[in-house]
Amino acid sequence: MQTLIFGAGNLLCSDEGFGVHFIQYLEKHYRFNDDVELYDGGTLGIMVTHLLEDADRVFLIDVVDVPGEPGDVFRYEKEEFLLGKLPIKMSPHQIGIQEVLTLSELRGRTPDQVSLFGIIPQSYDAGVELSPLLEVKLAGLAELVVAELRGYGHLIEAIA
Repeated sequence: MQTLIFGAGNLLCSDEGFGVHFIQYLEKHYRFNDDVELYDGGTLGIMVTHLLEDADRVFLIDVVDVPGEPGDVFRYEKEEFLLGKLPIKMSPHQIGIQEVLTLSELRGRTPDQVSLFGIIPQSYDAGVELSPLLEVKLAGLAELVVAELRGYGHLIEAIA
């Protein structure tokens, strides 16, 4: 089973780039077999529909605009996207993952499992670094995602 870990965000707007920083963190700290693809999706939006449609399982990592405190992490599943239970815009991207999944659903090509791990940003200020608050969230979220992937039978090696 092919699993895609997709990090979205704009690296030029500090915490907005959390998903991309997450992919970089995984690449630095873990080694994955070919059945797991790490993808820095940046702000590509609709241009990556094919990647989502080709995977059996997708983990999306992005910022979300929902009630809560900066640094709070939420998990949403495919049904919540497609039933309209999430805000229209989960993040500032022009065309978001929600729209991409809706297009894939219309084409009958959504993956079996789609999970979004969304984090509330602290800052959208110009800058290529995460706020200290979100920087410390990378390791814990990585451990959570890696543990779930191992539970599905993916072999993942921690890099010392």
